[in-house]
Amino acid sequence: MLHEYLTPHSRSATPSIHKGVTVPVAAPPTVPVQPRRAGSVPLRHVVPNLFRDPARTLVELGERSQGEVVKLSLGAFRPYLITRPEHLQRVLREKSDNYVRAGDGLQWRPLKRLFGDGILSDGDYWKNSRHVLQPLFTARRVDSLVDRLAEAIEEVVDELDEPARAGQPVDMGTVQARIVCSAIMRVFFADKISVPQAMRIMEAQDAIAWSVMPRLLVPWAPLAMPMPGDRAFRQAVQLIDDTVLPIVRAARGTAETDGDDIIATLWRGRTEAGGRLDERQVRDDTVSMVATTTETTISVLTWLWPHIAQDEQIAERLYEEIDRVVGDAPVRREHLRELRYTRQVLDELLRLYPIGWLFPRRALEADVIGGVRIEAGATLVVSPLITHRMSAFWDRPEVFDPDRFDPEQVRNRHRYAHFPFGGGPHQCIGMHLFYLEAMLIVATLLSRFRFRLERQALPGIKVAAALRPLQRVEVTLQPVRSVSA
Repeated sequence: MLHEYLTPHSRSATPSIHKGVTVPVAAPPTVPVQPRRAGSVPLRHVVPNLFRDPARTLVELGERSQGEVVKLSLGAFRPYLITRPEHLQRVLREKSDNYVRAGDGLQWRPLKRLFGDGILSDGDYWKNSRHVLQPLFTARRVDSLVDRLAEAIEEVVDELDEPARAGQPVDMGTVQARIVCSAIMRVFFADKISVPQAMRIMEAQDAIAWSVMPRLLVPWAPLAMPMPGDRAFRQAVQLIDDTVLPIVRAARGTAETDGDDIIATLWRGRTEAGGRLDERQVRDDTVSMVATTTETTISVLTWLWPHIAQDEQIAERLYEEIDRVVGDAPVRREHLRELRYTRQVLDELLRLYPIGWLFPRRALEADVIGGVRIEAGATLVVSPLITHRMSAFWDRPEVFDPDRFDPEQVRNRHRYAHFPFGGGPHQCIGMHLFYLEAMLIVATLLSRFRFRLERQALPGIKVAAALRPLQRVEVTLQPVRSVSA
């Protein structure tokens, strides 16, 4: 019940009645509204269910809050939960200078041991990395790379002809990982990192995503305290360093004459102050960019196949659009602007399975959000996973419905009701790349194949460093020409 957790609102004034005539009450003098204390969700309502089913529990917390600012009572750790789009806009954009990434707690503290200081951090390190890398990810430049991405994707999709003819099931997570790694390593890393090396890095990052879960669920535990998963984490980080560091060091000597791949750009780049990045920051940013340009697409698209398999109308609309726009031709840049329903399908996937499910922030100075005083130093929990699934902001939020993202509905919805890539200055620089890459993969696969799921249920959500499917998604592919024959 809401009243168990929140301070009640004061009641609005009512008109007075005199001799049967309604007389409006005179407006009271304007008095500054005093900030109130946030209601809280007690420990007993949070921790047990967080361990059993984190995704469902987080969404239930959002539902209980009804968009109000509340405190999550996790023992000595008591972060504020921020879910309302207007409040999110204040935190992520309007006062982003005051709400910095919580680098010493919650999600980032355990992951910082992998990603270090750079594009995924804050402050000067982040500014320097963003300044160097941003030109590689402008919409104009990424658009110019679409045909090269498409060609790399086609080459890997060609390899699916054999299992399709043999009726052999394929694991879509593995297929997508190979497609994405092949395209990204060629186009953005100039093959400095090979596909087998990239796949090993993906496996290590997958191990890291699971291994940090105990620390994410018990964020107040000091790093010096041994936790389950610590050994697996260290081994995975070592594997990544053993793979990446020799590549980074070898690229240093040729960076001035190399092209504009990510590693050469990092070595060549100049910060706003004119300085150079050191080896550690080039390593950190290389690891971060491998993760952010690959993992996102692989994880999100894995949920696509069971969702469209469960709704024949959505599947037929998607097939019809791709067949009409692409036909028998290879997918190219000019096709993407016509794949409007495909884009809506991706937006709905991102609503249910956002890229970053948690964006913790720390208040540098005291502030007031939604009438609640936020003290300096407080941690704020910002979660697209929660806001995207709240009935206060979405009709039937549990239903997969791409029509939510037709242009008219988007115009009538608050910008921060849907923020899978974050917002403000820290919005993911790879957002445009994700849409282009995902649309290329979906259009290429579905212009050539139909599919049959081996298991008809939606995979659950594994809440790790990023959201991941709890079960594998295996499909049997059927060439399109066999379908139409």
